[in-house]
Amino acid sequence: MAVTDAVRGLASDAAGAAGLVLEDVAVQSAGRRRIVRVVVDLPDDAVGGVPMDAVAEVSQVLSQRLDDSDAMGGAPYVLEVTSPGVDRPLTERRHWLRARGRLVRVTLRDGGTQTGRLTEVTDDGVVVDGRTVVWEDVARGRVEVEFNRPDAGEPAGGADDEIDDEIDDEIDDEDEFDEEGGRS
Repeated sequence: MAVTDAVRGLASDAAGAAGLVLEDVAVQSAGRRRIVRVVVDLPDDAVGGVPMDAVAEVSQVLSQRLDDSDAMGGAPYVLEVTSPGVDRPLTERRHWLRARGRLVRVTLRDGGTQTGRLTEVTDDGVVVDGRTVVWEDVARGRVEVEFNRPDAGEPAGGADDEIDDEIDDEIDDEDEFDEEGGRS
């Protein structure tokens, strides 16, 4: 546990320096070396994906700090820094906040489920399709994968919006062609 705690402290500092929060740390033995898995996420109520540049920054900073410290006890290690996958359970308030605008499945303590668009997270609970599910009734939650996500539920300003804007600009910049396929 001492190794994991030492890595957790270094990883937390590295994540903070990149504007991220530390989600999880795991250190496992694999033969003569150790596998260090670090999961980072956006802070509290940020919406969108974790920028890969920020993940790379955490990896570089943490690798250097691990090399400079005795946290690994001199043992060789493999460092893996990643962001949570879509299958991460929604267990903390900030997980729910990050999932706003997404399709979620809420498993209730009475065994029932409610699936719908998460629109709000309040002190009372989560608002799914206009209905509040109070925290006391929430057993767990999970983001549902959507392949054709409707625009109305997407948070504004995400990477997809930037790509769409770039495509629109390229289309607007293209020369117009007349009906016979020649330039007009």
